Amino acid sequence: MNIKTFGVIGAGQMGNGIAQVAAASGLDVIMNDIKEEFVERGMSSIIKNLDRMVSKGKLDAAKKEEILGRIQASTNLKDMSAVDFIVEAATENEPVKMKIFRDLDEICGKETILSTNTSSIPIGRIAGNTGRPDKVIGMHFMNPVPVMKLVEVIRGIATSDETFKITWDLSEKFGKIPAEANDFPGFIANRILMPMINEAVYCLFQNVGKPDDIDTVMKLGMNHPMGPLALADLIGLDTCLAIMETLYDGFKDSKYRPCPLLRKYVEAGWLGRKTGRGFYVYD
Repeated sequence: MNIKTFGVIGAGQMGNGIAQVAAASGLDVIMNDIKEEFVERGMSSIIKNLDRMVSKGKLDAAKKEEILGRIQASTNLKDMSAVDFIVEAATENEPVKMKIFRDLDEICGKETILSTNTSSIPIGRIAGNTGRPDKVIGMHFMNPVPVMKLVEVIRGIATSDETFKITWDLSEKFGKIPAEANDFPGFIANRILMPMINEAVYCLFQNVGKPDDIDTVMKLGMNHPMGPLALADLIGLDTCLAIMETLYDGFKDSKYRPCPLLRKYVEAGWLGRKTGRGFYVYD
């Protein structure tokens, strides 16, 4: 299958990054979100990212305009009827994602592959909301998408070998390094990462250390480029909580129980960088 037109559902931090790398690889891209303001914000982020690359000499101005010219903004999900491959990068909310996949299944041609950037929701469960489970797959990018090399490619129980190969090859076309994961809650990346972040929150909750000290220990002691609390703020504390709840519900193991302080911050609207406050305060 020759992928020419690529669809992205969600113009937020992950979605606009995916749209950027897809357009940079030469694909025509339709980036969709539910409101015009969300799409405009996503396009502004892409422009800012590309301008930064131009200023650093990593991209010339003509190439920047070429990339932008390949991205079409959309607020109508029916525009996805024209695409060959879709990545859903909406909010990490299971009912929202399930509705999107039901709608896409009706809108898109029968050969269109439907992938999801979900951090933790089982692929088989998502595929069960469609009439094409063989063409549903996980394509989990890392944040920030234009910089991070990894893409987790996750098979559902019904995902075909053809769908897997197309997704794997597309990841490489985007300049990424794919890694295969099987369909368990959290897959590989977040099954390892989120419990570590959750334990860092417990250290704060139990007054083992202050945020700066906790992050410094992990950066200098374990050579992590970013401390777990700063990383949680970057990811979004609401997303971290949603992933921990998926792990806890999926395994019924107390080691995945979300820290009460994480839940408290989310309930207060302290979601990290995107709201200006999480474990740190941002301008």
